[in-house]
Amino acid sequence: MFAVDFDGDDVVEWHLTDAGAQSHRVTDYIPELYVSGPDSVLADLERRLRADPAVADVGYDRLYPRLDSRERTEVLRVAVVAPRGVRRLARRLRDDLLGRVSPGSARFYNVDLSPGFRYCVQTETVPVPSRRPRTLRLSLPEKSLADGDLSALSVAGKSVDGDERDATETACEELAEQDPDVLVVSSARLLPLLRDCATKFELDCPLGRDPNRGLERLAGGNTVVSYGTVRHSPARYAVPGRAIVDTGNSFLWAESRLDGLCYLVERSWKPLQEASWASIGNVLTAMQIREAMARDVLVPWNKRRPETFKSVETLHAADRGGFTFDPVVGLHEDVVELDFASLYPRIICEWNISPDTLGCDCHAGRADIPELDYTICDRRGFLPDVLEPLLADRRRLKREASEAEAAGDESAAASARAKSGAIKWVLVSCFGYQGYRNAKFGRIECHEAINAVARDLLLRAKERAEDGGWRVVHGIVDSLWLTRARDDPQSPTDLAATVTDDCGIPLEVEATYDWVCFVPTRRMDRGALTRYFGRTRDGDFVYKGIEIRQRSTPEFVADAQRDLISTLDRHRDPAAVCDRLVRHRTRLRRSDVPTDELLVTSRLSKAPADYDRNTLVAAAGNRSVELGVPREPGQSVRYVVADEDGRGTDRVRLDFERPGVDDVDVGYYDRLLIRAAESVVSPFGWDRNRIRRYLSPGRDASLRGWLD
Repeated sequence: MFAVDFDGDDVVEWHLTDAGAQSHRVTDYIPELYVSGPDSVLADLERRLRADPAVADVGYDRLYPRLDSRERTEVLRVAVVAPRGVRRLARRLRDDLLGRVSPGSARFYNVDLSPGFRYCVQTETVPVPSRRPRTLRLSLPEKSLADGDLSALSVAGKSVDGDERDATETACEELAEQDPDVLVVSSARLLPLLRDCATKFELDCPLGRDPNRGLERLAGGNTVVSYGTVRHSPARYAVPGRAIVDTGNSFLWAESRLDGLCYLVERSWKPLQEASWASIGNVLTAMQIREAMARDVLVPWNKRRPETFKSVETLHAADRGGFTFDPVVGLHEDVVELDFASLYPRIICEWNISPDTLGCDCHAGRADIPELDYTICDRRGFLPDVLEPLLADRRRLKREASEAEAAGDESAAASARAKSGAIKWVLVSCFGYQGYRNAKFGRIECHEAINAVARDLLLRAKERAEDGGWRVVHGIVDSLWLTRARDDPQSPTDLAATVTDDCGIPLEVEATYDWVCFVPTRRMDRGALTRYFGRTRDGDFVYKGIEIRQRSTPEFVADAQRDLISTLDRHRDPAAVCDRLVRHRTRLRRSDVPTDELLVTSRLSKAPADYDRNTLVAAAGNRSVELGVPREPGQSVRYVVADEDGRGTDRVRLDFERPGVDDVDVGYYDRLLIRAAESVVSPFGWDRNRIRRYLSPGRDASLRGWLD
């Protein structure tokens, strides 16, 4: 099966064929939720539900209420008539029980599963296509979308010549001719606009594969806060027989494209469309739900697992993150970077850390976790069973990518890299999700145990490195940067093998550098943990945490910083970097920089009208509203700064206004250049004040700043 959609109380499966796709209607699917509680509460609930028209059947099952439950519990099974009515019924039942039973005495399970995913896991239907899905790209500029103007539509990567009717006709013809399996759109809002234009021009527009059913809106737009960041989720749509990928709202598409998405579909059993808009945590949760249901464990609707009691000493030891060594600020030559491969997921698997194994009663008194003395059961844990296949697949895919590159098969190499990249993001999130309060199968003690083991491993690796003749110049969580402490140190490869044998987690030589610069904090009082740059032995430059890697940095400033780092590579002299900076400042002052290279990208943290101060992002948000392109909290806005010290919305010009050279505040961008230059020369003790003094009028100019 490739896609699943719902027609009334029926489910329609779509299977890909060589010719296109075939549908299969399922009329006997009945989704289920479960309720636990006192026998009297369940008996009363059963009696009332038997007369409820939204309920198809009521019965009892014996299942495990938690991962660490040793005995099954009798729970009420409620079969729901409408395939998409589970959550609605659960809310009604929960509200009905309020005031009638004590809080927490009745618990609901298997409630908030997305409809397509619920169908797949309940019926054990794997939503993996039998062939590679065909895609069709549809793109429309944001301003045109806001204006409801389809004339600027791009179809399959090509702009359509002509007016709105021509664009609509071209899109309809491509849909009919190509019969795509996946619609890749710049915004899902494009689809109702295309449908309405086709209706207006009396054109047949086969958005879906069922002529009797058209575009369906699944959900409206909403704003959420995730880990302190405000994000906007736009409206979602579905069409029969095809998957819709909204590139503006799909992290996984941006990171791994179709191959990576299809891999995660295979692992999670979330149909392609649901996987495309899901977060990494949502996909990981789907994998965990699959494993839990295979173990006959119920999936809680609302997690209610409080942190266990700890002594003050244990709490002090546990309430820490990963280990870090302050970087030695400056330029270091002949540096080796060693990384533990997939450290946190490997710790989970090697130490069998899982909500159902940590702190077990059967091994009380045994100290398995350093510092914390937590016990770990010998039974195979839930989390290792989820993560081990991902680790094995990533090892295989990285090997396949290397072999394909060596054979000159770039297509196969790209596919393997995309799948490996998708796995990487899931592995990255698995650790943090254990500490996330709403994670269905999270447990803070697991988070603490993983950190404790990681700290111990990094300290052991540091000691082995120093014994091998190396000096640690920086270390953070799972990585060490080393320079020679003596003339004949142990080879990096042998050192990595020694640590691997000692720790049980593979330590790999991630990179060797001709030089690395560790950047100080803005106050210049210590090294910044995640800001550094350098050049590897292969000649590639590495940039971490500096302006180049910040999404708000204009392209012109990022390119200038890249050039300044190349200058530092040639001369190893901060004065030469400042000489080179003059070239970029001169371009800016002469208006030689295209304005599209000066665009700043910022994310709105609140509605434009709710900002108390007229910041640049507030001015850009309000100007966007004035020009008919409303912005929601969590959405990004792109603008050129026209007058930083101005008032109101005239401080900026938006990207779709096509600002000219007269709309540029040169002083603002000059400060950004100085700041980018400071990151490059600050490892040598130069701050922005010293840069300005060096570049002050009347100094002797140097030719090296102008020579390529």
